Amino acid sequence: MRDMSERPLVEIVAELRAQLAAGARELSLLVLDPDRGRGRFAGERVVLGGRAHIHRPFRVWVDLAERLGLRLLTPRAHGEHLVELRMERLDAAATLAASAGDPEEDAARERYGAGSLFSRISRLDDPGLILDLADALERAGTTADARVLALGVNRGDELALLEALVPGLAERGSFVGVDHSASALARARERFADPRHQFIEADLADLAVLGLGDFDLVIAISTLQSPGVDDRALLRAVVHDHLRPGGALLLGIPNCRYVDGEQVHGARMKNFSQPELSLVIKEIAFYRRYLQQHRFQVFVTGKSYLLVTAVPRRG
Repeated sequence: MRDMSERPLVEIVAELRAQLAAGARELSLLVLDPDRGRGRFAGERVVLGGRAHIHRPFRVWVDLAERLGLRLLTPRAHGEHLVELRMERLDAAATLAASAGDPEEDAARERYGAGSLFSRISRLDDPGLILDLADALERAGTTADARVLALGVNRGDELALLEALVPGLAERGSFVGVDHSASALARARERFADPRHQFIEADLADLAVLGLGDFDLVIAISTLQSPGVDDRALLRAVVHDHLRPGGALLLGIPNCRYVDGEQVHGARMKNFSQPELSLVIKEIAFYRRYLQQHRFQVFVTGKSYLLVTAVPRRG
């Protein structure tokens, strides 16, 4: 355990990378307690007990651990001014992409079902998604009696968020959810048992023949990027056939993956050690341009899930 409280961050990064390259599974270092420098910027010096230290907010260490493929454990106090930061290497084999599937498993309709590894991930515990969705629903003007279509609804986490974020929606709103996983839909029907709600087992490519009608809000979180989905055809179908006048559209594009229980920011591509965002940017640029051409005002927010919110342009 080395005292790094006076070392430049670039040297700390090099030291940690060297240890990882040497096969280290656990790493620890002593740094200034972030609470001792509250209100200062990262890199500012703090003199305590006649000794100068470099202040770094806790966010710096969280970000650094994530980018190096490490889990940051709970810090331990070390003396009056320092803390011991403990990190452990994530199991890179325990990886789930937010949407992209294994080609050998893509045909399995229960890949995202109730017994899958994906069923362990809860969108109800993603603070960024909660905050961004709350803002989006406010922009969309979603009302308590809204009729909502959820594409790729799975077990209905996003519908539970809508109920929590829109006052009165749980009592007066109605949901239609479409998914191809029978086990996930069974869970959704248990959660939303009111006859006002309907859950349909079908492929999204068959949306046109389901006779769903139109809606005040259509939401699709991590759905357009799913294996086998023609995202552009689905977007066109929603805009032309399933939005009421004044209706809004919310698209959630995953910009993360899950490694050993941790949500890791940024899409990854083979042979890239850090996020490579060109595909995500390309998709969002297309959605934004298409929706603007169809007289929507478009907002893009978020971090691990980038939320494209389309509301009717006024005037």
